[in-house]
Amino acid sequence: MSRLWYTRCPAPTPFGITAQKGWLEEEFAADGIDVKALQDADDVQIRRSHFTHTQPWSFRQGGNIPALWARAQGSDTRLIGLSWVDEFQALITLDRQLDTSPESLAGRRFGFPLNTRASVVDFHRATALRGFSSLLGVLGVQLEDIDLVDLPNTPRSLEDAKPAADAPLADWLDAQRSHEFAREAEALLRGEADVVFVKGATGLDITNLLNARILVDISAQPNRALHANNGTPRPLTVDAQLLRERPDLVERVLARTLDTGAWAADHASEVVRYVARETRSAEHWVERAYPGGLHRQLTIGLDPHALAALADFKRFLFTWGFIPSDFDFDAWVDPTPLRAALARRQALTASV
Repeated sequence: MSRLWYTRCPAPTPFGITAQKGWLEEEFAADGIDVKALQDADDVQIRRSHFTHTQPWSFRQGGNIPALWARAQGSDTRLIGLSWVDEFQALITLDRQLDTSPESLAGRRFGFPLNTRASVVDFHRATALRGFSSLLGVLGVQLEDIDLVDLPNTPRSLEDAKPAADAPLADWLDAQRSHEFAREAEALLRGEADVVFVKGATGLDITNLLNARILVDISAQPNRALHANNGTPRPLTVDAQLLRERPDLVERVLARTLDTGAWAADHASEVVRYVARETRSAEHWVERAYPGGLHRQLTIGLDPHALAALADFKRFLFTWGFIPSDFDFDAWVDPTPLRAALARRQALTASV
C-alpha cells in the first residue's frame, strides 16, 4: 500500500475540507502513504472513477447520484458515512407574469438539461427532474402538467479535465468548469424555456446575475425527505477491497473527517471561505445558499433519517431510469468503520 486516492465534488462536505486542509496527507505521511486526488491523475480511467468509483484504494464524497449509479452499475463500494447540508433549491423564471398557480404553470416549458456527451449518468438532468418533482408538488402541479423541454449541452469531459502543462492559456481556460447553470441561463435568456431549476451557491449566483424571480424554493416543501437531491445528503463511499484489506486506514480517514466536523463547529467564517473555494462562489452566496449554520452541518454520520431519504431518492432514480438496478441499499451501508473511528476519537479525547 503506497497510495490512497480520493475525490470530492465542488460542494460543502467535511471530507472536502479535510482534503483542503491537508489533513489526509498529514495523517499518512509517517506511513509513507501518498494521498492523491483522482483529478490529478494522468490516466483518464483513473479520473473517470470520480463517477464510476472503480479505482482501487479510493474514497469519494460528493453528489449522491454518481455514487448510487456506480453501485447500481456493479462497482464494489460501501457507504460509510453521510453529511446533510441544507441547500438552496429553486425554480426560477424571467417571466414577470408567471405565477405559482396550477393554471399559470400548466403547459409551461421547463428547461430539462441533457448532456449529449455523457458516458456516465446524466446527474444534472436527474437533479433537475427531482427539483421539478419536489417543488411542483408543493404547488399542486404534476410533472405531466408541464412541458419538459430538452436543453442539449456538450460539457467538457474527463478527457479534457487535465490539459497538458504546455497547453496555451486559451486551451486551459476552455478546459475549466463553466458555470454550473450556464445552459439554464442561456435557455431563459433565449426564450427556450420559461422555468429552470437551480440550486446551491451557484444557483443563487445565476439567479442574481439574471435578475430572475424565484417562483418557489425548497423551504416551501414541508417533507424533508423530498429535499433529498444530488446534493442532499452527500455520501462518503469507499472501495470495498480497501475496506476489507485495510479497515484501519478507512477508520483513520473517517477519524480525520470527524475532526473536520468538530473544527468547523468553532470556525464559522473560515468554513464559509473553504466552501467558497470548493464551489467557486462568492462567500456571500455561500452564506445564503446553505442556511441554518453551515459550520454546524459539516458532520459525518449515518443518521437513519438521512439514510431513509437517500434510499427513497434511489428509488426515484430507478423509477425514472437514471440507475440501472434497484440494488439492496441496506447491504451497501457498512457502519463498522464509523463506529471504530468514533471509538478512536473518544479514546484520544479521554487520554488527553
